[in-house]
Amino acid sequence: MDLDNLIVMANRIGDFFGSMPDHEEALGNIAEHIQKFWEPRMRSALLNSLDTPDTAALSPLVREAVTRFRARLAPAA
Repeated sequence: MDLDNLIVMANRIGDFFGSMPDHEEALGNIAEHIQKFWEPRMRSALLNSLDTPDTAALSPLVREAVTRFRARLAPAA
């Protein structure tokens, strides 16, 4: 899984939902989109990299959404 590509895709999702006037709704929609449309390996790669410098390019809005909804985004074991 190419982490750089995942970050670009996540940031595009964040750009789209970031225009919403309600910040909380935007966070929920970002997480929901990633949960619905990203396969488990993609979500795992993004979640596993959150605590590394590799995700420095992740937008603050996306980082907040993924961190807040981390449990919901984690693939089932």
